Amino acid sequence: MAGRTPYGNPVPVSDLATKILDPVLRKRAGISIGLVQSWEEIAGPRLASRSRPEKIQWPRRMHEDDPFEPAVLVIACEGMAALHLQHETSEIINRVNAFLGFTAISRIRILQKPVTADKGKRKPTFRPLTAAEKSKLSSTVGLVDDDGLRASLERLGATILGERKS
Repeated sequence: MAGRTPYGNPVPVSDLATKILDPVLRKRAGISIGLVQSWEEIAGPRLASRSRPEKIQWPRRMHEDDPFEPAVLVIACEGMAALHLQHETSEIINRVNAFLGFTAISRIRILQKPVTADKGKRKPTFRPLTAAEKSKLSSTVGLVDDDGLRASLERLGATILGERKS
C-alpha cells in the first residue's frame, strides 16, 4: 500500500517508513537511515556483507559556545572483516563524510559481533516417492509439451508428495 499526496500522486511505502524510522534512529543511535541504506556503496560489497554501521557517538558539548568536534562511527563486523575494515578506515571515514556532506566522523570504532542474520530454517528433507507415486506423477505431467515446464512440474509434484506422510 502506498500513501497519497494531496495531489493524488502515490508515495512509495519505503518513503513513508523512512519518515517514521529516521527520527527514531537519529535519536537512539545518532545515525540516519540513509547511511544504513547506502552502506554497501560506502564500504564496498566485500565489507558491506559482513559489517554494518551501528551508531554515531557525538562528543558531549557542555556549552553551546563549545567548538564542533567530529564524532566516532561505531561499526559492527564479523571476524576477518574487522582486519579489512581496519586497513580501510581512512577511506571509509572519507566516504562517510562525503556522504554526510561535512566532516562529521573523525574515528571509527570496530565492534566485533555477528552481523549476518541466521540463515533461517534448514531445507526440509522429503521422503522418497514410491514407484506408484512416481508413475502417477509422470503420467499427470506427461501431456505437457515443453520439456522445461514438464521437468519443473515434476519437481514441484515430487516436493508436494514428499512432504505428505506415506
